[in-house]
Amino acid sequence: MRWWPLWAALAPAAALYSGALSVRARWWRTKSARAAATVISVGNLTVGGNGKTPFTLFLASRMHARGLKVAIVSRGWGRAVDRGNPVLVSDGTRLVSPREAGDEPVMMAKSFAGPIAVARHRIDAIRLLSARDHFDAFILDDGFQHLRLRRDLDLLLINTASGFGNGWVIPAGPLREGRAAIARADAIVLIDSGAEAPDPVTLALPEHIPIFRAAIRPRALVHADAAGWHESALALGGRRIVVVSGLADPSGFFAMLRELGATVVASLEYPDHHDYTPHDFENLMDVARDADLIVTTEKDLVKLELFPAPSVSLYALRLAVSMESSDEAGLFDLIAARTRTGGASNLQRTTGGSLN
Repeated sequence: MRWWPLWAALAPAAALYSGALSVRARWWRTKSARAAATVISVGNLTVGGNGKTPFTLFLASRMHARGLKVAIVSRGWGRAVDRGNPVLVSDGTRLVSPREAGDEPVMMAKSFAGPIAVARHRIDAIRLLSARDHFDAFILDDGFQHLRLRRDLDLLLINTASGFGNGWVIPAGPLREGRAAIARADAIVLIDSGAEAPDPVTLALPEHIPIFRAAIRPRALVHADAAGWHESALALGGRRIVVVSGLADPSGFFAMLRELGATVVASLEYPDHHDYTPHDFENLMDVARDADLIVTTEKDLVKLELFPAPSVSLYALRLAVSMESSDEAGLFDLIAARTRTGGASNLQRTTGGSLN
């Protein structure tokens, strides 16, 4: 109840914002552009902590393994250099900096062998990629609200631990747009991050939209050196760690570290997509003097690795997405049905109608 006065003050702004979003959605319903190949969007309704980028990587890697030519397209949030033009982040042989591309696209390029491009308007990135090669599908990372580009499949991710919060749009709540926007989704993916969660009935999800389940769990620790990124075991039990992160909602990250048995002796929390400065790095080294190691996220590591070798070992927690065979099969059957190029028949031949 102590938050009620603040919520009441923000509710009018939230109502105005929600109304503006409705007008915007109606506008782009008729004015949106269409790409030459299949477009699959991975997105959500709430700010932070929904697993969009790990799931985008999972989806792109699975489709690539099944014979589809796939590219990832992102907005490139957090770019320090944004002249409005599309940027090729990676083509398998080159990689631009986080300042040019944003932290999450560079992070994805560390794990995905296919091309990645960023642009303020995603269609510009798709045109840049299409001029270089033919693709069966483009996957939009964080694309649910990018209505100026039509998509063939809209996947809406919902973190079952946090759900929809108080049900209000920002600034009064965590929603990027009202729950009525769920109707745009072609499928819902419930993301289990390990915390206690409600079931779909509690979330009051539409019955006519297919629902799949996925889990996100820590897979490894990652450290960087001159040769690249390397995985090591999740050996955090009993270790004294300093946590540094630039996340919209770091609570899930901290919970995972504690579940792994780590003792968090200090934490440095920065805004989402924070552009670390030499002063930030010096402060981190000072705070971590008596710690066993520093743990961060992969999207923060792409920026922190640019500083001189730290005096305390620096690792990122790598997350992995998994799905039960029946959920994965159902999802990829849906993808095959929506793929507009020869890639659909290729996917079906490769999987035999199932992805087990």
